[in-house]
Amino acid sequence: MNDSHEIILVVEDDRQIQNFIGFALKQAGFPYLTAGTGQNALSILVSEPVSVLLLDLGLPDCDGMEILQKVRQWSEMPIIVVSARDQDKEKAAALDAGADDYLTKPFSATELLARIRVAIRHLQRQGANKTQAVYQVGDLKIDMEKHLTYLRGEELHLTPMEYGLLSLLFKNCGKVLTTQFILKEIWGIGYGSDTQALRALMASLRRKIEENPAKPRYIVTEIGVGYRMVDE
Repeated sequence: MNDSHEIILVVEDDRQIQNFIGFALKQAGFPYLTAGTGQNALSILVSEPVSVLLLDLGLPDCDGMEILQKVRQWSEMPIIVVSARDQDKEKAAALDAGADDYLTKPFSATELLARIRVAIRHLQRQGANKTQAVYQVGDLKIDMEKHLTYLRGEELHLTPMEYGLLSLLFKNCGKVLTTQFILKEIWGIGYGSDTQALRALMASLRRKIEENPAKPRYIVTEIGVGYRMVDE
């Protein structure tokens, strides 16, 4: 059972899917609220202490992307998009607009709950560890203050670009980062959309941190979208 008190808002107009998600959340012990329209969702968001937003994009009164963009103007709450839109460009657009994750319909209750737990861990890190300097996943650790990285206790020698990429992924652990977002953060806003340099940098970093770069444990590829640091 879940011992978290974060309230989850489920924005979904399909009553059958809404009931399915609600049942899964109730069984797992997550408190939740539901909304069937974008307007209702915004009303709840400004009046209730919602911590995590599950957002369908195909709403009857507006496009869910509008809700996503509005919420991002004033809140950093984890937002998981739940949608039947499965095109890579639509996933990337939602993630670039500020979504933390993207779950394509149909999905299992197990997968949904796993994504929610990752979102809540991310939320708790934001609140309790705003000054956090050391991050660790498995045997991989990074000290942001000292600019040092360790694998199984041994210091890794990373280039400045490799370190910048790894630290960006660690700060967003569990969150899918699009290639465009990474390019902007690492190379700057004027770099363009050429992903060849990013692929080369990622390959170089994986050779240093992954036991088997072809089957990465720490940094996984979200095909057609970007990359994600696993949250164990």
